[in-house]
Amino acid sequence: MSELGVQVSLYNRHRNGKYSSYRGKVGQVSPNLLKQDFCQSQPYKTLHTDVTQVRLKNQKWAYISAITDEASKEVLAFQISNSPNRDLITKTLDGLIAKLPTNAKPIIHSDQGWQYQLNYYTQKLSDNSFIQSMSRKGNCHDNAPIESFFHVYKTECLAGFPPCKDLTELKTVSEEYIYWFNHQRISLKTKGMSPCEYREHTLAA
Repeated sequence: MSELGVQVSLYNRHRNGKYSSYRGKVGQVSPNLLKQDFCQSQPYKTLHTDVTQVRLKNQKWAYISAITDEASKEVLAFQISNSPNRDLITKTLDGLIAKLPTNAKPIIHSDQGWQYQLNYYTQKLSDNSFIQSMSRKGNCHDNAPIESFFHVYKTECLAGFPPCKDLTELKTVSEEYIYWFNHQRISLKTKGMSPCEYREHTLAA
């Protein structure tokens, strides 16, 4: 799209009310190991996570937690809940752990949201030998890869359609989109391959 000069013109009602999980220093704040150096080319080395929200038809909010691979752009974990609570974040990490190869010990980068500062999260990363990294306070550009994914998800999957009536419908629509995104959506950043194709191609090289 960028090479062809194509711009999305749809108004995305689902992005209204940007979610912020920052509550100040409530636990452990980790250093920013990436420093906006988003040039990782090997899968399973650098991952990004965040929480966003979308409005349902009944005007309630649904909260989405995801983890993406910086190199392949693959969505490795994706969970939806009616609350941005501990259970949502734990299920996201469990989904990631189930999908990662046993020898993968990636950096997992997040913002300074309260969920990512608390002991249950930092301990789970430590237990799995994951390396924690955090954005600087109030700097969304430090976590640009996951911000970019959420923008694409909301634009391609949700914009132009009526809001989902409930969590069940949103989960169904999102699962179908994530499968398509991982297995069929190509981009120049992944050398004209889908995220899964890029991952398999790179790891086999």
